Amino acid sequence: MRRSITLLIICLLFIFVKAQETYTIIVSCDGFRWDFPIIYDAPTMDKLAREGVQSDMQPCYPASTFPNHYAMATGLYPDHHGIVNNQFWDPDLQLTYATGNPVTGNDPRFFLGEPIWQTAERQGVKTATIYWVGSDLKDENRHATYWYDYAKKPLISYDERVQKALEYLQLPEKERPHFIMVYFDEPDYTEHTYGPNSDETRKAVKKADTAVGKLYEGLMKLPIADKINFIVVSDHGMVSEHPSRVINPHDYLKKEWYDKIYIGIPTSIFTKPAYSEVVYNTLKEVPHLTVWKKDEIPAYLHYGTSKRLGDIIVAPEIGWEFRDTPRGGFGAHGYDPTDPYMQAIFRATGPAFKQGYIARQFENVDIYPLICHLLGIQPAECDGKLERIQHILK
Repeated sequence: MRRSITLLIICLLFIFVKAQETYTIIVSCDGFRWDFPIIYDAPTMDKLAREGVQSDMQPCYPASTFPNHYAMATGLYPDHHGIVNNQFWDPDLQLTYATGNPVTGNDPRFFLGEPIWQTAERQGVKTATIYWVGSDLKDENRHATYWYDYAKKPLISYDERVQKALEYLQLPEKERPHFIMVYFDEPDYTEHTYGPNSDETRKAVKKADTAVGKLYEGLMKLPIADKINFIVVSDHGMVSEHPSRVINPHDYLKKEWYDKIYIGIPTSIFTKPAYSEVVYNTLKEVPHLTVWKKDEIPAYLHYGTSKRLGDIIVAPEIGWEFRDTPRGGFGAHGYDPTDPYMQAIFRATGPAFKQGYIARQFENVDIYPLICHLLGIQPAECDGKLERIQHILK
């Protein structure tokens, strides 16, 4: 028995040491839909697919930037990590969270769970983050060893982000991070303005693909190239919309029926108790809307238990918006994560991954336990499951 236990300990230590010798770099291209390499020119994504693993990845609900980047970082659904949308009300804090808000946007009280850089740092692995959601909170105890503040303008350019990641990996061993996260905001920014099927988006896809390519080429020139696991992800896809496909909530709801309404995809309504049924029944009759009571939200969406959601949730049909004024663009996301238009891209290559492998779809919360596995660290409690993604590993 003692011999068996000793052998087990030796094997586990060997696996841990081997993991500590490798490096993991993950890059996110915001809004990079799974099929963009098919319809647009994306040679880097094609190259990574040939050399490693390719798949489409299912985002969380809502299929939006902040909820999904933090889901990948924590392995938790938005209902559990707290960022339930890009804007919401917290009844305990009595505050409204909004992305970009200088007061609440980086308030650590809104961000629950343990992101991967904290998990790694807690277990002795140095990390670096370049603009990843949740990595620049106003709490020095929740930062990576190296990090960037998104609120500090101007932002460093794509080329500078690439260069900085490469510089980190050329630091002396004791100072060098073994895990790096890099964020690019394209093609999402362009898609919102011009739509996913525009010439402008084609150029934005090329821009993002080129940035990823420069980083990958630089990594492959480093002395540690054979020890690098390289992952490319996105947070969500995108669908075409038009200002004519907008439903104004104030055409149907009276102000005395609710306390707060948080417009978005989906929209969260905190009704006055006496009018909850009135709001529900009124909106149920509106075309192009799905309306749920909080406890009626389908289980597959993993949404509806957070206090930060109202008692009525309104989800517009894909391509439609439920808001008082048109947003002014031709691309939208946030819809049902199982819809093909919402699916995100996934590429991975390196010593841990299979080569030329087309993987079945998986959920993006599985990214967190995957990275923990690659780094040889113990994950915190999460919704992600390594077994759902393990088939991509050698």
